[in-house]
Amino acid sequence: MKKVLFKKDTIKGYNKNGIYIEKGVFISAGAEIFSGNIILGDTIIGACRLLPNNIIEDAKIGDDCIVGPFARLRPNTILENECRVGNFVEIKNSLLGQGTKANHLAYIGDAVVGKFCNIGCGVIFCNYDGKHKHKTIVGNNVFIGSNTNLIAPVEVQDGAFLAAGSTITDDVP
Repeated sequence: MKKVLFKKDTIKGYNKNGIYIEKGVFISAGAEIFSGNIILGDTIIGACRLLPNNIIEDAKIGDDCIVGPFARLRPNTILENECRVGNFVEIKNSLLGQGTKANHLAYIGDAVVGKFCNIGCGVIFCNYDGKHKHKTIVGNNVFIGSNTNLIAPVEVQDGAFLAAGSTITDDVP
């Protein structure tokens, strides 16, 4: 497994390590990008680590984040500093606050997630009702247990603890 250290703002096109970076991508000094990453659109990458085989499009990744392997960041994803997005996590049209972690096997769509939250394995933000997309709001310091479904529109307030296997259909104080 190879990694590339980028010292300048961007590199475009395939390189010898199997990384594809499209025109328009901005990469900060100090970013580490491992092989197999595909980075598209108007993506902005801070001084972070992109582990192997991620697909990132029109996203913003802050400093000191770790992404992957095998993560997918779709358009309008924003990761504030110190976030951790692990393997097989997909995020779309969502913001993750500073220090928030989604380590594996989760879908986060149309959401605002506060600072220092933990999103467990198998968590799904259910944002589509068959006709419309809805937003989920999660406060700061929230623990979302494994295999939890958040049925939007719903709000989870600061400090909430959602037990594993929960289905959330109403706001949580």
